[in-house]
Amino acid sequence: MTEKHVPPRALRFTPGLYGVTPEWNDASKLEAAVRAAARGGMRALQFRHKSTDRGLRKELAQGLATLCRELGVTFFINDDWRLALELRTDGVHLGQHDDSPERVRAEIGPVMLLGVSCYASPQLAQQLLQYDVAYVAFGAMYSSQTKPLAPPATLTVLRDGRLLCERYAAPRPAVVAIGGIGPQHAHTLAQAGADSIAVIGSLFMAPDIEAAARELSEPFSSLL
Repeated sequence: MTEKHVPPRALRFTPGLYGVTPEWNDASKLEAAVRAAARGGMRALQFRHKSTDRGLRKELAQGLATLCRELGVTFFINDDWRLALELRTDGVHLGQHDDSPERVRAEIGPVMLLGVSCYASPQLAQQLLQYDVAYVAFGAMYSSQTKPLAPPATLTVLRDGRLLCERYAAPRPAVVAIGGIGPQHAHTLAQAGADSIAVIGSLFMAPDIEAAARELSEPFSSLL
């Protein structure tokens, strides 16, 4: 088994490419795609599956949790903190309409990582940072098919978020950019202050997932 990847001491969250799973029900297809992305440099994965079939979600998440431990990939579950606790994942990600970060932090305890969506609002990030979050995520940075109604976030939002996070002693919270991100955007986002980019389509829908992961990861290589 590969040794667990440990984020640099400067950050609470693994920097670089943060894959977010597409809504696939085929476990074999999903796990093969994650293996390819990890070969290309993906360092973290978020399981995002909005099916109301909890049995299916648990089965898929359990397989990915085992795989990520093998690969040394930090594994988050979107929204379902109860499932994250059950599977002992590395972390849980919360959006605007999920349970409050205050409640979830109390439920998951001090060790499990907590990531939060802050959309286009550094002000929201400032409020949520008090809950010992591992990262604050801003976006949509670009037009997103996954969340077409998400408010657009500017590079200035990323810069302001980075300044907020840098007020914390190491390891500080990380800044994650999300929404419509392709390889052509990665350098710009890294230069604007993103420690990580969360990607679905341009990673998992790419004809060569490993090559796409390598290209998306390259601007963050100095952080790894």
